[in-house]
Amino acid sequence: MSSKNRLRVALVALVVGLTGLATAGPAMAATQPATSVAARAQQDQAPLIPTAFVDLPTSDLQAHSDRHKIKVTYTNDTAADLTVAPQLLVSSPDAGPFLEPTDVTVQHRTADGCWETVQLGTQTGTLFTDLPTAQRTLHPGETLTEVYRLTVLDSAAKGTVQPRIALYG
Repeated sequence: MSSKNRLRVALVALVVGLTGLATAGPAMAATQPATSVAARAQQDQAPLIPTAFVDLPTSDLQAHSDRHKIKVTYTNDTAADLTVAPQLLVSSPDAGPFLEPTDVTVQHRTADGCWETVQLGTQTGTLFTDLPTAQRTLHPGETLTEVYRLTVLDSAAKGTVQPRIALYG
């Protein structure tokens, strides 16, 4: 390729690059407000990590197939709205054996009085209900009441049922 052609190719590449940059400038500027709106919306959402827990009275895991009701109650006694989430922990004995999600069934009563199965997570022998799906906002003086029904499916299962309330913010 001659030096004249190389110069033409370099000039064309420079023009194409500058044209792309000039075109991208307004497009990039147009996305800035959307990013700010998204960041603002994320700040308005409830925090994802609890800042504290309120432990409620525990009970032994009843190792037979009867259904056991567990009532979780918490009142917002602050002067501001408070994001909370009820949670059930089912802890294995320290010496084991560790519980598996198939050892128990947990359900919660819906607003219309029906029972709905709750998926359980597990970590090092502790079964737990999900916090993000249970989050709700309590206004000052408002009381949360969540009713769970726990059924032990494995008669050899042993452990402790630990209801608690996660507090956010």
